[in-house]
Amino acid sequence: MNAAVPGRAATGTPATGPGTPASPAAAARTASAHTHLARVRPGRPLMVAIAALVVAVAVGVSVGPAGLSVPMVGEALLARLPWHPALSVPAVDVTIVWQVRLPRVVLGALVGAMLAGGGAAYQGVFRNPLADPYLLGVAAGGGLGATMIIISGASPALLPPAAFAGAGAAVAVTYLLGVTGRSESTMGGATASIVLAGVAVAALLTAVQTYLQQEHTQDLQQVYSWILGSLSLATWSDVTLILPYAAVAAALLLAHRRLLDVLRVGEVEASSLGVDIARVRLTVVIAATLGTAAAVAVSGLIGFVGIIIPHTVRLMGGASYRIVLPVSMIGGAAFLVLADVAARTAQSPAEVPIGVITALAGAPFFLFVLRSRRARRDLA
Repeated sequence: MNAAVPGRAATGTPATGPGTPASPAAAARTASAHTHLARVRPGRPLMVAIAALVVAVAVGVSVGPAGLSVPMVGEALLARLPWHPALSVPAVDVTIVWQVRLPRVVLGALVGAMLAGGGAAYQGVFRNPLADPYLLGVAAGGGLGATMIIISGASPALLPPAAFAGAGAAVAVTYLLGVTGRSESTMGGATASIVLAGVAVAALLTAVQTYLQQEHTQDLQQVYSWILGSLSLATWSDVTLILPYAAVAAALLLAHRRLLDVLRVGEVEASSLGVDIARVRLTVVIAATLGTAAAVAVSGLIGFVGIIIPHTVRLMGGASYRIVLPVSMIGGAAFLVLADVAARTAQSPAEVPIGVITALAGAPFFLFVLRSRRARRDLA
């Protein structure tokens, strides 16, 4: 999939379709894309993102209502390692660090990585700077699935599978509606249809969810608590649940980062380089949806991460998806861990829903984008 069609890129006269020569302007844009892609150096942005994640994890594990000092946290972490030195650590400290704080930090990092990576992937494949992980109905489908479990009084253990199934089903319906009736030759123009189908499906599912909430007002608080997102009940079981989906989604998205770079120059130019646009779009949508649905299943609906982080990476590190995708995942992990720290300390001992924290960060970011000339240029 990464290879260009033999004889086309080398001659500088790619084709816009079978047997149809490209215009000189299209050939120039394709040559310019090759030149731009060759200059990308993701090393420094990756190092900065990794450093931010290390700091975020350290803060997330160290901060909490128990009042453990940094040395105490370090000793508690070492106490569970098989090669740890002889340490006299209170059992309660070890339990707080390993069973309360650490799974919450790890789960927050995984959820943040999936939301930020999904947002970057959707923005690339749909060439829409405002696309986010919930664009195709993931939020509406996941919310409806979770609401149905809550109002039915079923076991809470069924809530994550129901949210995951609802999110996946919503995207499947959206994608089928968006591409139905299109021939292979017109698949490259399906982007707008898929996005519009996502808007319609999300509106329909949200309407059904609202109706169910109004019919079961006694469960509204529980439903809204889930909708606003939380990591307060995070366990190692949740980490185990999301980890396989996150690993598969991340691997697929990172494997397609070069193809997303090719799509940035235009669908005609991408086709001339031998890229199967329909196949790339479907694969990226499936991968991003898989990761986002898994995140929604264990954390609820946490907004703005998929917009804030990818655009911040673009403004600071460049627009190439060889930078945007991996750095967004790492940066999203760091951001959500820190947002969770703010959520559990802002009104301690009570917790603020983490979705409120991310929304408070997201609104000023949009104002910055609107006022920044460089941001508007980079997002155009």
